[in-house]
Formats: sequence, C-alpha cells, structure tokens
Amino acid sequence: MDPLHQFQINPYVQLVIAGYDVSFSNSALFMVIAVALIYGVMKHGMASRALVPGRLQSLAEMFYEFVANMVRDNAGHDAKPYFPFVFSIFMFVLFGNMLGMIPYTFTFTSHIIVTFTLAATVFVFVTVLALMKHGMHFFSFFMPHGAPIALAPILIPIEVISYLMRPVSLSIRLFANMMAGHTMLKVFAGFTVLMIGGLGSIGFLAGLVPVAINIALTGFEFLVAFLQAYVFTILTCLYIRDALELH
Repeated sequence: MDPLHQFQINPYVQLVIAGYDVSFSNSALFMVIAVALIYGVMKHGMASRALVPGRLQSLAEMFYEFVANMVRDNAGHDAKPYFPFVFSIFMFVLFGNMLGMIPYTFTFTSHIIVTFTLAATVFVFVTVLALMKHGMHFFSFFMPHGAPIALAPILIPIEVISYLMRPVSLSIRLFANMMAGHTMLKVFAGFTVLMIGGLGSIGFLAGLVPVAINIALTGFEFLVAFLQAYVFTILTCLYIRDALELH
C-alpha cells in the first residue's frame, strides 16, 4: 500500500457553506478526539484534588507543572497571564502527535494546513501582544540595538523577512517530522510483509530484521512526537518573550 495513503483526508459528513467545503473529515474527527481527551484528563484528573494524587491527577499535575516551568524559564515571569494559551498549544499538539501513533488512527499534525494554522495563531497572538504592549515602539524590533543607522536599509528588510518566516518554519518543522516519521514506519512495515510473503521460511527470518527496525523506529517516533510538541511550545514561549521584551 502507498505509504502516503495514511495521510489522505476522507470526509465523513459532506458540508458546503457559501461555496466552501467544510466537510467533517477524519482529520476533524481526531482533532475533536484530542480535545475530548485533553478535557477528560484535566477535568477528571483534577476533580478530586486529593492530597495523595492518583494516576490521572498525577498526569494532569505533571502536564501543568511541565508547561508552567517552560513558560517561566523561557518566556519570563511577565508571561504568566499567557500560560493558558501556551498550555492549550502544547496539549493539542502533543495529543495530536500521540494519537497518530495508534494503529488505524489519523495524525492531523502531519498536514501542513493544520500546523500552519497553529503557527499562524501563535504569530498573530504574539504580534498583537507586542503592539498592545509597546505600540509603535514595536517596530524598533526590526532594527537591532546598537547597529549603525547606515545599515538600516539592509538590516530592516532582513529582520522583517525573518519575523514573517516564523510561522512558516514553525509549521514546516512539525509537519515534516510527523509526516516523515509515519512514512518511514509504513515503508518498513511494507518490507516486512513483502519479505515474509515472498521468500517462505527464509523470508520469515529475513522479515524479522525490518520488524526489529520498526519496533525501534516506533519507540523513536514516540520520542519525536513528544519532542515536536516540546519544540513548538518552547518557540512559542520565546516568541512571547520577544513580544514582551522586544529582544
């Protein structure tokens, strides 16, 4: 089977509004599942608020502390009011990545339109935040402090392009890693089936090699799924810090 077939969007409920196709698809379904799981973990995990936490409460507290530390260490103390936004981004990306590791599910973070929408949301948020906090002084961000004025015609376009490329690089990093990892898993799984089916008993033994590689790749892909959510969130924190402090 085509290793890219797993990324195909399949509409479940056809819906067209004002000429735009807004059908409810497998991608939308797994986004809803991800949000429902996040709500379930946080709602029920913190419902009892026991002094000695159970497994679900420990998981909820671990997520909270992990993101809170990221915000404090990378965005600064002044970014505390924006913790809910950062926490939502992290949880949505993490659960989207992890859901895609379950067989016969769909990895919505492997689609550039999803990751770019998330990155564009972060970009608009930090830009509006910077404008609200600094006003027109925000545009000094595009002229490095201490640089000679004579270099402004060169430095300002470079800084503007660099700033506008943030959502592009942020989205491509997540999309490319998730898509490449899942494609690799599918390719090695296909090797296993072909070797076992085509070479008899020798093929069965030979097929153990890609099986072992697939197991190792699966473990690695779980690590990548977490790291990509972590990197996406870390960069969001750094962008918020830039907006607050105009570094």
